[in-house]
Amino acid sequence: MAELSSCLVCKSDNVNSLTSYSKAFLSKCKSCGFVFSSKIPTEQELINFYNEYGRDDYLSPITIKRYNELLDTFERFRKTNKLLDVGSGIGYFLEQAKQRGWDVYGTEFTDKAIEICSNKGITMHKGAFNPENYTHSFDVITSFEVIEHINNPSEEIENYAKVLRKDGLFYCTTPNFNSISRRLLKSKWTSICYPEHLSYYTVKTLSLLLKNHRISPFIKLTTGVSLSILQSSLGIKNQKSVGEDSDDENLRRQMEDKRIFKAIKCLLNNCLSLFRFGDTIKMFARKI
Repeated sequence: MAELSSCLVCKSDNVNSLTSYSKAFLSKCKSCGFVFSSKIPTEQELINFYNEYGRDDYLSPITIKRYNELLDTFERFRKTNKLLDVGSGIGYFLEQAKQRGWDVYGTEFTDKAIEICSNKGITMHKGAFNPENYTHSFDVITSFEVIEHINNPSEEIENYAKVLRKDGLFYCTTPNFNSISRRLLKSKWTSICYPEHLSYYTVKTLSLLLKNHRISPFIKLTTGVSLSILQSSLGIKNQKSVGEDSDDENLRRQMEDKRIFKAIKCLLNNCLSLFRFGDTIKMFARKI
């Protein structure tokens, strides 16, 4: 079994195995706190796993609204008019960006995803991100729930920095290892999953990773607690967190429709961000 023996963020050899997370082969760096899978999956393991990914995910109208709110914040970074989404899935986010006039680019691993995105008019590249595929720089690079899937984060972020223009924006989301859900569920937390997830971030370790590559975080949020993930982790109810009839989506609709629920949601997310307890890290960072 191929293994990693040093930290993927700070390169320290002061690494200990987390015995209570042995099924996912997790280790923790005692120098910077980064948690990662010490086992290196084979190419065949990854192919077998990702070939099972669905390509017909439900797209909520609320998600479309959130995408456009996010794109609103990107406007002040628009200079070259070029936006790249690493790990584009089937292009839902880039579709919205394209409708707003962005020149959109994406990456994905499977032929099916590449085909779907290309048919939507998105310029795609297959496989691991390679800066040599681009002869221009980007105003914005996005990464939605992607960096937890890779075990070469320093190389990956360095490659982003090569094509992100000075003062350009990097925006990413990833599961939060310090979340209240992980603290309660421990190894039962469904976000802990080998070989799907290989790197586990906190606000501290993600900030350190980005700063090491001249990308400076300026907004750091941790938001949300997923009822569906909690229920699945505890074996109460097995359902996707993204689905038209999922508990998460029903709760989102209620919070979207009623002003009092919107206020409660805002307050909860502010508290989750303050104490770094939300399920998802959302980070805005600028190339310096």
